[in-house]
Amino acid sequence: MPSGPAIILTLKILVSTVTVLFVVAMVALATGRKQLHGRLNLVFSALTLLTVIGFELLLRLGSDVTSRFSDEARAALRIHLCFSIPAAVILPIMMFTGVKQRKSVHVPLGILFALLWLGTFITGVFFLPHE
Repeated sequence: MPSGPAIILTLKILVSTVTVLFVVAMVALATGRKQLHGRLNLVFSALTLLTVIGFELLLRLGSDVTSRFSDEARAALRIHLCFSIPAAVILPIMMFTGVKQRKSVHVPLGILFALLWLGTFITGVFFLPHE
């Protein structure tokens, strides 16, 4: 079973990697390449949801990721979860509205998701300890 710090470091790498994919998808949208935007977002969503499920399984199998966290680090984790949990809930809804081309719902959800993802990225990569 991997250690808590190893899991957190792996998550930081995965979040950073899918964030690059998300940014490329946004650039595709900004340059009018909607089909590419959709395909990249499907890959982004699949990888993100796989990461969330994998992390949850590791936690359920008994790996205590936060056992060596200080009180400050636990507070950072709580803040991180305030961004990442709503983002994970919105992601499938946003993907559904995108595939169904319901732009009036998809665009506002996309903006909300982008803000939540920014918070997830910043708090997860820069504030959670992996040592």
